[in-house]
Amino acid sequence: MTTIPLFDIAISTIFAREVLEATIVIGQYRTVLLRSESPEWQDPEEKKRGLRAINHAAIVSALIAFIMILAVAIPLLVVSQQLSKELIQIVEGTSKVVAAICITQLSLKIPRLLGFYPSKKRNGGIAPMLSIRNIRFNVGWNIWREVAETGAYLLPYFLAGHLRSIPVSAISGTFIGFATGISVYIANKRQSNMLGLAVFMAVLTGQLAIGLFTGGCNEFEKALGETKTVWTIEAKFWDHNRLPMTIFKPFGYTSSRTVLQIIAYWSYTALTVILHLRKYRQAKAIQREIEEEGEEEEKEGENKIFIDMEIGDEIGKKQNTQHNKKQGEQSTSNESEVSSEFQK
Repeated sequence: MTTIPLFDIAISTIFAREVLEATIVIGQYRTVLLRSESPEWQDPEEKKRGLRAINHAAIVSALIAFIMILAVAIPLLVVSQQLSKELIQIVEGTSKVVAAICITQLSLKIPRLLGFYPSKKRNGGIAPMLSIRNIRFNVGWNIWREVAETGAYLLPYFLAGHLRSIPVSAISGTFIGFATGISVYIANKRQSNMLGLAVFMAVLTGQLAIGLFTGGCNEFEKALGETKTVWTIEAKFWDHNRLPMTIFKPFGYTSSRTVLQIIAYWSYTALTVILHLRKYRQAKAIQREIEEEGEEEEKEGENKIFIDMEIGDEIGKKQNTQHNKKQGEQSTSNESEVSSEFQK
């Protein structure tokens, strides 16, 4: 009888990878919220509300995913059935593609959230972009995805009776993923140069989105039929399924590449760059419009001041005329009274 080990490197790497992705997503949203120059987030109470929304979305979505995993796993354990490997891969691939789209949106919003891209929509040209509703959906979806993926990966282990390997492997993998994610979060918080921070966060989230999209496409081809493998690195150290290189898998690293992976990686990279360039050009156009409107408002203000001065002069002249007229009437009245008294 084969002895089931307490530690399984595959389970540990599953937890490390998913916890890393979850930590980066939560950390990025917290950093953007804390460093945002948008007027709506300058109120300390609003920032606290936003941070609570991040925490609540993460906790609630994780609990929902966990309950869903139990709801699927328990009946399967009872009837001794296993989920189809192809079905697990398709679900994981879909969740990764959707998450890639969500994180790409965050990457595109970061320069505006940190005050580098203007907006004419409201609040003095800087739109908040990051609303409570947006936070709840994006954080909730991504955390649900990470927990659900972990559960989908672990279902075969549950069904195979490898329960003994899960606790220790999960703790070690969670620690590695969390420590790496926290390191990224601390680096973001201590970055004093806002331009450097914006570039770093936009590139990091963009690269994470590229990696997720590529991984999602790879899951699809595993389930539906793989394309030709172009190259493979045989050394164990570089294996993307083993520590330490599995830490970089969420960002698109693999020790082998298929034709579809290469196409997916570079096409989504090109799309991300094009979207960022489009955002940059839009921001420049908006900035010019804001400057032109400011110049027009300044001219209108100067014209208004000049008109007000002219009106003031006219009013002053009228008041002087009326004052002189009153003085003349009073003088005539006094002369009449003196003449009348003299005649008497």
